Amino acid sequence: MEETDRETVAKAVQRVAGMLQRPDQLDKVQQYRRREARKKASVEARLKAAIQSQLDGVRTGLSQLHTALVDVKDIQHALADVSKDWRQSINTIENLKDVKDAVVQHSQLAAAVENLKNIFSVPEIVQETRVLIEQAELLQAHRKLMDLECSRDDLMYEQYRMDSRNAHDMNLICNYFGEVQTLSEELAKQLWMVLQRAMVTVRRDPTMLVSVVRVIEREEKIDRRMLDRKKQTGFIPSGRPKNWKQKMFEVLEGTVSTRIEGTQSDTRESDKMWLVRLLEITRKYVLDDLVVVKNLMVQCFPPHYGIFGVFFTLYHRAVSARVQELAAEDLEANEIVSLLTWVLNTYKSVDMMGHPELLAEVDINRLDPLLPQNVVQELLGTYIQTFTSNITGWLRKALETDKKDWKKETEPEADQDGYYQTTLPAIVFQMFEQNLQVAAQINEAFKEEVLRLCLKQMNSFLFRYREEAIAYKEDHLRDRQLPQCYVQYMIAIINNCQTFKESVTSLKKKYSRAAEHSQNDVAIEKTLNEVAKDGCLFLLDEVFLDLEQHLSELLTRKWLTGSNAVDTICVTLEDYFNDFSKIKKPYNKEMTVEAHRRVIIEYIKAIMQKRISFKNAEERKEGADRMIKEAEQFKFLFSKLSEGLGEDTSRLCDAISAIAEVFKLTDPSLLYLEVSTLVSKFPDIREEHILALLAVRGDASRDMRQTIIETLNQSKPSSNGSVQPLFKDIAVPTMTVPKLLK
Repeated sequence: MEETDRETVAKAVQRVAGMLQRPDQLDKVQQYRRREARKKASVEARLKAAIQSQLDGVRTGLSQLHTALVDVKDIQHALADVSKDWRQSINTIENLKDVKDAVVQHSQLAAAVENLKNIFSVPEIVQETRVLIEQAELLQAHRKLMDLECSRDDLMYEQYRMDSRNAHDMNLICNYFGEVQTLSEELAKQLWMVLQRAMVTVRRDPTMLVSVVRVIEREEKIDRRMLDRKKQTGFIPSGRPKNWKQKMFEVLEGTVSTRIEGTQSDTRESDKMWLVRLLEITRKYVLDDLVVVKNLMVQCFPPHYGIFGVFFTLYHRAVSARVQELAAEDLEANEIVSLLTWVLNTYKSVDMMGHPELLAEVDINRLDPLLPQNVVQELLGTYIQTFTSNITGWLRKALETDKKDWKKETEPEADQDGYYQTTLPAIVFQMFEQNLQVAAQINEAFKEEVLRLCLKQMNSFLFRYREEAIAYKEDHLRDRQLPQCYVQYMIAIINNCQTFKESVTSLKKKYSRAAEHSQNDVAIEKTLNEVAKDGCLFLLDEVFLDLEQHLSELLTRKWLTGSNAVDTICVTLEDYFNDFSKIKKPYNKEMTVEAHRRVIIEYIKAIMQKRISFKNAEERKEGADRMIKEAEQFKFLFSKLSEGLGEDTSRLCDAISAIAEVFKLTDPSLLYLEVSTLVSKFPDIREEHILALLAVRGDASRDMRQTIIETLNQSKPSSNGSVQPLFKDIAVPTMTVPKLLK
């Protein structure tokens, strides 16, 4: 307490010091005093008021406690009086036991009197009820059945109340009303029969279905009443609850399942399209039945049944079960596609569950899948496996058929532009197209997968195609007279490559969303180019086999004295190229370029083989003039053959003219200049080529040859990479010179 006083004094001193810091504040000391006095008086007044309020509350609480004490004492006295009266009335209650038994007996007798009429007329009512059931008067029959059951149940209840352990009397009542249970079963059987034919009944006589529903509703009410009484008394009649409403839904479910299972009328042995027919019949039945439920049957059931939703769910379950049974069978590839197309597309389409008349009632997007995803994937895997095996066989068979055509004695067919072709590309891509159309019916991802598989199989097929084309050429070389249309069919093989390319592009554009090229695309294009290139080379081999004799006459004495070998070569080439004009772009251009190149190379090879050595300047001039003339012939020929192809034919022919100029030169001292000019035009010319030319010229001494080679070695022009080499593949069959131009 003292410490508190000290703290208070210290705070007061601090406060006063704060108010009197300047001399001029001393004049206001009285004002400060009065203000502090007012504050003190205000605080004291609030304290007094708070204390007075607390005292008033305590006084009120004490008064209420006193009143409560008095009330408790009054209650104690009242309870004592009640206890005294209760003890006095025990004997009176025991004396009323006889009255209670009399009341129970009276109640039983009253129930017996009330049901006396029914009790005596039970056999008669049973017979009437049975007749009504047979006549399908369901409501009247059920009314009489309820009267009988009510009489039986009331009697059994009274017996239960009087003596629940008396099984003899209870059995006596049950036996007397034994036919009632039989009638109930017969009526139930009639109800279930009507429900099993509900789709037919609702069209012909909807009142019959309404009567069934009303009977079931009555039984549901009785079941609920009996269950409530059981909770109160523990008694429930035998056969209750009947649960006819639950049984009704079970019957409807069985009816729907039977209807779905009964749609199959054909088997695979009797009809290859059995599954398509089955699925179409199922679709029609389900749609027709649900439309009937929506338009007719809904009106026969209470709204709280939600009968359309019930039937919709039942049909979905039944269809799902049936589809899963079908999926478990050993289905063929086309059957798998039919099933999956129906399951994934048709089922929820406007042709079935998504029909406009049904959409307003249900949300089809909430339906569970007809087939689990793992089953769908398993079916797709089976289809892919079967499809892979089938397409391999189809492609092999198509190639075998095409190979038979290659041996025909008639030319292959030509397209609208006159290009030779066979039916192989059309057959192959018709197979691909059909399978892709089928795959597209399932979903986009599966279609892409089938397309990838088709292209992969296409690549493998093209390897076999190339091997068969090579074998075709080798068979022909054994006997060049057979087959008669070898050239035409080889042209068709080349053209097929371009058709294959166009078909692959068309197929990808139509069935794939991927813009970039895949590995399969690159491999296919590469293989097709190789097949076409091989075909072109095979045809040129055929040409040069016919030209071999005439090419061997070039640069010989016979040639110098007036051989018409080049004329024959040009005529033969032109004749062959009349057929080669049936080759499609770009292969026709490549064919012409390669033919031109090979002719010039063969001509230069003839020079390098040194079949002739000019004896004098006159022979050199005559030979050179002939070479220049023949170069012009080749230039004219290939200019004619290359017309419209945009190919320059002059450079290769100029090689012959340039060599002719080396031969034509009369002054040997200028020979180096001509040779250097030749080397500058064709940098890939080698040392042995120059030595061979000089040998054919016939007047170059050994020293001159050595001087020319050494000088050219010192001033060898750089090779132009953009110019296609000409002399690279031309070998000189005579002695080998170790030092080459580089």
